[in-house]
Amino acid sequence: MSDAFPRHVLCVLGAGLDLSEIERTAAGFGGFVLDREYSEAEPDPRMPEAFEASMAAASFDEADWAAVESHDTVGYLLSAPMMRELAFDTSRRLLAVTAALLRSGATAVKNESSGIAHGRDRWLALADRAADATDETLADALVSAWVQRPLHDGQVLYSCGMHLLGAPDVEIEVGAELPTEDRLAELVAHLDTLAIYLLTDPRAEEIEDGAGFRMAEDAPRWLLRTGACDRYDEDDLFFNPYGYIRLTHAD
Repeated sequence: MSDAFPRHVLCVLGAGLDLSEIERTAAGFGGFVLDREYSEAEPDPRMPEAFEASMAAASFDEADWAAVESHDTVGYLLSAPMMRELAFDTSRRLLAVTAALLRSGATAVKNESSGIAHGRDRWLALADRAADATDETLADALVSAWVQRPLHDGQVLYSCGMHLLGAPDVEIEVGAELPTEDRLAELVAHLDTLAIYLLTDPRAEEIEDGAGFRMAEDAPRWLLRTGACDRYDEDDLFFNPYGYIRLTHAD
């Protein structure tokens, strides 16, 4: 396992937004700092394309796109590099920070450490869901907030962002052709089931390569394959030091 420690880099946009306000809001939750080197009180023309590449279309409405187009401030909020046992709680707190920022003047947010963005309403709904949640419900909210999926590399569907929760990324074999829409939704549900299992079941810490796995007691059996993260370099924000776990067909 790599010695790299993941960290959150949160990109926060606004119009007339005071960078010091981002700093003050985040300070109330502890453990997050404004990156003064890269934060600027001026627009960044790359932002519309960057948000479009971050799955924003899944939850953006016209107001969200207009907010990105009209921004004049870009702030970058950093977590500390996260030890594995602290990652889940850090991500929970950062989701609450995100909601607080959006309620105090920020207009758009994306996570540079997993390449995911949501519209304002979606961020707030996820934060509300996570606020008093525990166990599987909290894990589901955090996966939905911070983990980009499904991505396709020509052979597998995979996630990016589980390192921010202290867990391996999840994958499932599909082959070269993308599945139909209905089949894709089913496969993403399988990825999410495995992701939540990794975050909530103590047995997940003992998974060995080739272990069996079922989505439910009466569901078909899958095999779990484990491996090191080889998609990204160790200094890439997407790099997962905990590797990946891939669902493969048992037959």
